[in-house]
Amino acid sequence: MYTVIGNLKSRAFRVIWMLEELEEPYELRPEPPRSDAVRALNVSGKIPLLLEADAVLSDSTAIMTYLADKHGRLTHPAGTLPRARQDAMTFRILDEIENALWTAARHSFVLPEERRVPQVKDSLKWEYAHSIASLMDDLSGDYLAGAEPTVPDLLLAHCGGWARAAGFPAEEPRFADYLERMRARPAFRRVVEMAKAA
Repeated sequence: MYTVIGNLKSRAFRVIWMLEELEEPYELRPEPPRSDAVRALNVSGKIPLLLEADAVLSDSTAIMTYLADKHGRLTHPAGTLPRARQDAMTFRILDEIENALWTAARHSFVLPEERRVPQVKDSLKWEYAHSIASLMDDLSGDYLAGAEPTVPDLLLAHCGGWARAAGFPAEEPRFADYLERMRARPAFRRVVEMAKAA
């Protein structure tokens, strides 16, 4: 059984979603970033963490990729062209979508107040909207890297919820349809219910 350390208001949500999709048993230990329990396992204090036997894995996308590879689901096989396209989508989302959201968060509440530049958020919202539209232009089917969802789909759908909560633009109709497909998945609905109960 896996152990996930984090909370469902963080990137741990996407790791738990992956485990629910895979129908793998896990325990969630709710911890905020930089808590003593987290720092004891990861000096950066960042969440989520995945514990498996004596190993401690960090970074939500790395954890998701590991789980998908290990269980052979929600991914294309390593060393194939479909996997290369899948990974390109993953890195694109991290670079263009998540980076804008994380930078906005840092300038909202993460950085020390004297280091924040709130004015940067308008530029980040524009960049986000432009990147989403470009990504949707490249969407040739229902999902980012094939006929079925893969790692970048869970990543992008989670970022879409983060963006909505942060007040980022939500006018792109193709993205709204995409998010509706992803949020209709039973595994996603289960994690949402868990988050509400937490």
